[in-house]
Amino acid sequence: MFPGRVFCWLSALVQFFASKVIPPNLRKEGAMVTVDASQKNMVIEGLVMAREWEALASILKKMPVVEVVEVLRELEQDDLIELLYFFSPEEQGYIVSDFDLEMQEDLFEKLGPKDFARIFVHMASDERADFYQELDREEQLKLLPYLDKKTRENVVRLSAYDPETAGGIMSTDFATILGNMTVSQAIQKVRSDAPSKKMIYYVYVVDEDMRLHGFTTLKDLIMAEPDTSIWEIVHKDFARAEVDEDRESVASKIEKYDLVAIPVINKYGQLAGIVRHDEAIEVIQAEQTEDMEKFMGIVPDIDGLNYTETSVLGHFKKRITWVASLAILGLISGMIIHKYEEAMSMLIILALYMPMVADSGGNVGSQAATVVIRAIALGEITLRDWFMILFKEARISIMLSVVLGFIAFGKILFLSWETDVPDEFSLLFIAFGISMALSLQVISATIIGASLPLIVRRLGGDPAVAASPAITTIVDITGLLIYFGIATLLFF
Repeated sequence: MFPGRVFCWLSALVQFFASKVIPPNLRKEGAMVTVDASQKNMVIEGLVMAREWEALASILKKMPVVEVVEVLRELEQDDLIELLYFFSPEEQGYIVSDFDLEMQEDLFEKLGPKDFARIFVHMASDERADFYQELDREEQLKLLPYLDKKTRENVVRLSAYDPETAGGIMSTDFATILGNMTVSQAIQKVRSDAPSKKMIYYVYVVDEDMRLHGFTTLKDLIMAEPDTSIWEIVHKDFARAEVDEDRESVASKIEKYDLVAIPVINKYGQLAGIVRHDEAIEVIQAEQTEDMEKFMGIVPDIDGLNYTETSVLGHFKKRITWVASLAILGLISGMIIHKYEEAMSMLIILALYMPMVADSGGNVGSQAATVVIRAIALGEITLRDWFMILFKEARISIMLSVVLGFIAFGKILFLSWETDVPDEFSLLFIAFGISMALSLQVISATIIGASLPLIVRRLGGDPAVAASPAITTIVDITGLLIYFGIATLLFF
């Protein structure tokens, strides 16, 4: 009896809350809703609790799609589907295009191919292709029969491109006009193409075979006289991308030239699609995340899941490979220390300043790698500049070594002035030897840090993998060799 009473009380509270939060006009079927921004969130929560989907839909239709998706993401799947029925198929397409892949897949499974196809045809062309590529072959074959011929051909064509290329991220949502048209005819053609409002800024000028000759803007068309020829206002100097071009390169062009979109052409010079600025932002974010993970020795996530979506085991798998590999490589450091164990027992002060030498080398090596990797990523340097890079880093390292060497010398004298040392050595001489080893370590670590990304790039790999963990381990090994080599030369 007790659970039943609790349920009744909770139901009554929900109904009471809904009656207080939701104005009476919102509870009427089919009511159009006008809500003050400050009350919007409270009203939305009340409508969800009262399951007033039609009233809620009237509010959501006035909100940006990204905010609509945030609301829908919190709903149970059955409630989400029920709410979507109050949107037109076109609106459903815009909304589902902004869903993450997992939400799209769940919706596809729940609705089935036939009902999902009604939404699918209205999704953004690039989002359609991305989703279609994620389906297995059997699911693709189930979906295709419910698509119209134009959508089916578009999806299959876009899905054929590698996701890492311009073709894999391009959209077919654009407007074209012919060069021999007048402005009046061109405006009429743009109306018939009916591109989405966010893609109507650029209008591409092509010939009968869809070869791209330039572009004009909506402003150009509006400001020109109706009988002006398009050839008189076309912009013929413009940035473009090729379908097989790496998507990171395409995103860099959009960023460099501050474009809303960039046209993508095939090997015949025909306009195949466009890449929008929002796609470029996503690519840049993805590449930065991938580079950061590689930089820290983390295996990138091929599924693109964020931190909270990735399980504990998933995080473990991403991190363990590099950590374990470098730990094994670190055995070399232990072997070097073990070899000079007798020397350290005779001159204990050597053991005290080993961490200082190792830390200094790791810091400058990571710094050098970071600036070189960033310069490569931004296209500021190429492999042909390797001599200039190493020469520049060598000069920088010499200046760093002098400063850090003097700091180490003073640090040793300050911290170890009461430390017992063998009678045949003075503290000044020992401090000089350790400082010289540190200075040489700084020079070698800087050159190693600058060289490794260039070597990896030359071998066809990603320079980011040569970053922090790898450099730290390698620099530790070379640092110990330098440290004990100098110690053996001067003290034994």
